Amino acid sequence: MLKLSGVMPALVTPFDAEGQIDFVAFKAHIEALRAAGVSGWVPCGSSGEYNLMSDTERDSVLQFVKDLARPGEMLIAGTNAPSTAGVIANTLRARDMGYQAVLLAVPFYTRPTQAEIIRHFNAVIDATGMDIVLYSYPGKDGVEIEYAALDALADNPHIIAIKESSGVLQRAIGISTRYGGRIQLVSGSDDIAWDFMHWGADSWICGPANCMARPVCEMDAAFRSGNHARAREIMQAIWPAMNVLEAGKFVQKLKYGCALQGNPVGECRMPFGPLTDAEKAEFAQAMQPILHWK
Repeated sequence: MLKLSGVMPALVTPFDAEGQIDFVAFKAHIEALRAAGVSGWVPCGSSGEYNLMSDTERDSVLQFVKDLARPGEMLIAGTNAPSTAGVIANTLRARDMGYQAVLLAVPFYTRPTQAEIIRHFNAVIDATGMDIVLYSYPGKDGVEIEYAALDALADNPHIIAIKESSGVLQRAIGISTRYGGRIQLVSGSDDIAWDFMHWGADSWICGPANCMARPVCEMDAAFRSGNHARAREIMQAIWPAMNVLEAGKFVQKLKYGCALQGNPVGECRMPFGPLTDAEKAEFAQAMQPILHWK
């Protein structure tokens, strides 16, 4: 089984003033994150506005990140689509580019049953042979990947992990205890990542890493070294910013946070709207400990 570890940013996608992908800003962003100590890359996820890009644009992002990646850096592609056929097509292209795994939620908009979820993921595996990191995000998808579905999928060697983004710690505990050694728990609920680590999450697919990579990487390293007290201190320092992120306009705030860090990545595409001056001020205030991180 492919072992996931460390902090892997769920990459934002930089756009220029005309709304086109800004690959110059993208390269600078990746280089800054690498310097902070991330362990890999997850492009074209929710933070990357994958649903607001064409297939051609998404392929260009995946290829760009793959070309910039260094040996030893994990590569996980977001290949979501509203249909199973679309997911298979996207996943085959990511496989051919050299990605090691894909991050997949349930098909959006359709609200599939648990039986349909099982059938969907098995169909993707049968058609592509790719390793899958399941993406549990019921707040966005409208349906949870329930234990009944996970029970049916857990012994498939291509179901390697689940990014749990429900925000419910009990789910993380349940996944860790029920599927230990079969499905790796990946932290996807950023404001309780410290708790996830205690329940066996060895990796963190982290949207906030885009604008606070140094502290989240230091937190991960501290926990791994056994310095749980230091990891908790870092979590306490960054939690106000995490809390503001979780309050709404998540991706817009990620991008504004990148600008505050000196790595501007442009605005989000519509229908996402811009931050108000009050929202910017609130997030900038919460980011102060991170902007002055030592």
